[in-house]
Amino acid sequence: MAALREAGPDARVWGWRGDPSAGFWARRMTHEITVHRADAALTAGLSYDVAPDVAADALDEWLETVEWVQRHRENEAALRLHGPTRSIHFHATDTVPGLNAEWIVEFDGDGFGWRRGHEKATVALRGPLASVLLAFYRRLPLDAPGLEVLGDRVVLESWLARASFG
Repeated sequence: MAALREAGPDARVWGWRGDPSAGFWARRMTHEITVHRADAALTAGLSYDVAPDVAADALDEWLETVEWVQRHRENEAALRLHGPTRSIHFHATDTVPGLNAEWIVEFDGDGFGWRRGHEKATVALRGPLASVLLAFYRRLPLDAPGLEVLGDRVVLESWLARASFG
């Protein structure tokens, strides 16, 4: 972290995804630490909490990365994200005003896109933001306490199983 601070967020460095800056790596490592801290807490049977802005940004970054992989790497995992027109709504139920902790993922025969927002979808995952984040990263099952799946659960399960960084 000291090297990232010293370099500054705009310093050009090697990067595998579109943004060759130290800021990319600071953001990426913040989310890695966030998720692995959750791994440790869950393993030890401890409670886990994360700052709402960090959790929301981790969801944004995960979607940005999976979208980038789909568009720039021709591999079977990325191609499996294509399919008939469907949508997923991720909805955090406990966030602070102004955070807009809701995401719409839409996918079709050409792939998928996403945006922040609230609307009816093929399936929705609702719950506390930290739990939605951990379900997103497949650290919590979709039926974990506090989470609720509304609509076509198979669409959500299938997409989460296929969407990954690589």
